[in-house]
Amino acid sequence: MNYNDVLRSVRFALDLPETRVVELLALAGHAADRAAVVTYLKKEDEAGYVECDAALLDHFLDGLIIERRGPRDDGALQPAPSQLSNNHILKKLRIAFELKEDDVLAILHSVQFRITKGELNALFRAPGHKNYRPCGDQFMRNFLRGLALRYRR
Repeated sequence: MNYNDVLRSVRFALDLPETRVVELLALAGHAADRAAVVTYLKKEDEAGYVECDAALLDHFLDGLIIERRGPRDDGALQPAPSQLSNNHILKKLRIAFELKEDDVLAILHSVQFRITKGELNALFRAPGHKNYRPCGDQFMRNFLRGLALRYRR
């Protein structure tokens, strides 16, 4: 899934202004200004659109985790990967929103997306695990839509 879409969807779900997005990025050690954030939030066909990279989205998700749950006990920040999979994004969102298995299933149920507990657990497995399953774009879109229904004011 496009990183810009994820950034826009989470921002929409939490009703965050651009300045809050900048603050979340700063919490994770990424310097960005409001003007840069606005270019990431534009749609692909709008003038001034800039593609969001994996590092920026990872910093945003880490900032969201730090804001909602606090910093890690050791205070260390994980290095940003060069590629983010939907599974990795899903894990970070689950951590940030402190979602349990039943919460994720309820979010998906709210948008009429059916998945079993076993299928859900497979998305959170390590990539080398025999039961690992890659998270598809359709699943991610439905999860983000359900997240917006749950958290949008």
